[in-house]
Formats: sequence, structure tokens, C-alpha cells
Amino acid sequence: MRSFLKPVAGLTCLFALATAGCSAESDGTSDAKAPQRSSTAPSASVTSYAPYVSATEASDNDSAGSPSVYNLAFVIADGSDCTPSWNGTSAVNDASVTSRIGALTEDGAEVRVSFGGASGKELAETCSSAAKLAAAYGKALDAAGSSLADFDIEGDALTDADSVDLRSEAIALLQKQRSGLRVSFTLPVMPSGLDDDSVALLESANDTSVQVSTVNIMTMNYGESYDGDMGNYAITSAKAAQAQLKSVFGTSDSTAWRALALTSMIGTNDVDGETFTLSDAAQVREFAESKEVAWVSMWSTFRDQRCASGDSDEDDPLTNCSGVSQSSGAFGEALGG
Repeated sequence: MRSFLKPVAGLTCLFALATAGCSAESDGTSDAKAPQRSSTAPSASVTSYAPYVSATEASDNDSAGSPSVYNLAFVIADGSDCTPSWNGTSAVNDASVTSRIGALTEDGAEVRVSFGGASGKELAETCSSAAKLAAAYGKALDAAGSSLADFDIEGDALTDADSVDLRSEAIALLQKQRSGLRVSFTLPVMPSGLDDDSVALLESANDTSVQVSTVNIMTMNYGESYDGDMGNYAITSAKAAQAQLKSVFGTSDSTAWRALALTSMIGTNDVDGETFTLSDAAQVREFAESKEVAWVSMWSTFRDQRCASGDSDEDDPLTNCSGVSQSSGAFGEALGG
């Protein structure tokens, strides 16, 4: 935004959400004495809808599709410091953000704090130790009142092996401190699947006993040679990634599907010739439900509206509208099912 792992002795519960009887100390096997899956885990037969939203600004389209979880974008480093901030501009405990989170959750939805993204520095690139990094992540989660952490790792942060390993150590430490913390990784994908850097990140998490609930693939921005049907590309990418996860972690088809999530960039993508339509959204939702994918998402609710006429800065299909003909909230309704 391939080389594969193989099951090894000491395999941790990378898919803790979908696998019963696992712990950070287990070898990935189970027996008749293994505990049952927690009753608090969401039903494996339900694909939820969890769009990305701005943590600082409300959109009239936030509630379209009745999300069960909102992905709050994005916590990054405040400059070069090991201090978490929303988009590098607002403190994590900013009163306006706290109020916004309260509004998003007042009808029972949860919020997931998403760390990273395409801009700024992910905290693992600026913090000097795993302990300091874990504390920074924890501060942001506490401010949001959340036990759901998403790590959107792309660009330079994905190729920086040192920060990848430091992040894994910090997340493992944080999960020891917070037994209920559920972690997802959001990673770039191609129709051919996850690339070497994404697989290396998952290997690093595995080696440090991180328990990952979900691998969320960004089905978008494939490149100039991909100018065909974006719905089909999303499904092809999902099938390739699911096969990789099954091979990497030696798990079943159903477990690998339930450990997968799909995020599409609605409307006009950042690459010329790539447009994700409302028809594509309906196609992806239907496919996700058929495979019992964990959740579907989109970038983003503040783009889920038709662009106004004119060429002003307030009418940019890559930032605040979709660039396609639609009614407001239509993508949310399609992806929400």
C-alpha cells in the first residue's frame, strides 16, 4: 500500500479470535481439556461492518450501514516524539475527540483505535523501547476507552524491520498487561496476495507471541496495470490472502476466513483507472458473508457522498467525496448489508 511462513513448534495463537484453547504459551494444538472459546467473542457466522472514520471530525454518513465498530483514524507520533496524537494534530485525550467517541458509541457500537496509516510516523518509528511504545499505545487506547487496536502498517513503516520488531515486542507486552486486548493488522494486498514485507510483519508478531484476531487487507490502489473490475479484484485478493494465511499458520479454511477482514477505498482510488462502485460494494459484502469474513470496512465515511460541482478544495474525490454518482451514505448501506 512472498515467501511464506510454515507451521513451527511453539506456534502462538495468531488467530486467537477464531481458535479455541490457545494461549501465548501453547504450541497451537488443542485437546479435550482445552477451554472453550470465550462467550464474549463475536459470532463466527456474522460479518460485521466497521468503517474508518475521522477521530476529530464527525460526518453525516458515519452511521450509514449501522456499524458495530468504528475504526478511528489515525494515532501517530506527535512529531519525532514518542507521544501519541490524533493525526499529529490533536492530543489523544482532547475533549472534542472524547465527545466524538461518546457520540459514536452511544447506540452500542465500539471504537477500534487505528495506529499508523499512510501519513506521519507510526509510533514504533519514534519510540526508543518496547516499554515506552507499549505505554504510548496504552495511553491512546485508554483515552478512547477501547480494547480494540488496529495497526495500519504501510509504506516506509512496513519495510523498516527494526520498527516492525519493536512494535511486535510492544504489542506482546501490552497484551500481557491487558488480557482482553484484541489486535488487528491492516496491510496492503495485491490480487496475488500479501507481499514479503507483510508476511515478515506477521512472522515477527508470531515470533513474539502476539495474539492477532484479524488480518485486514486493503483491497485498493493496486497499480496502473489493474484497471478492471474492482469488486473482482477484491475477491481475488481475499482468496489469495486467505490461502496464504491458511498455509502460514497451518489452520483450516474456515478459521483463515474468519481471521480475515476486507477494506476497500470507495469510489475513485488513488490510482488512475481504479474506481470501486456501489455494485462492487454489494458484491464484496455478499462474498464476505458467504465466507464468514470477520468484518468489512471502507475508506472512509467522510468520503461516502457525491462530490459537489466545482473544483474547489472542498470538492476533492480523494479526501472528502467519492467521485462517483451516489446518494449520501450509499456505500455504507451496501457494505453494511
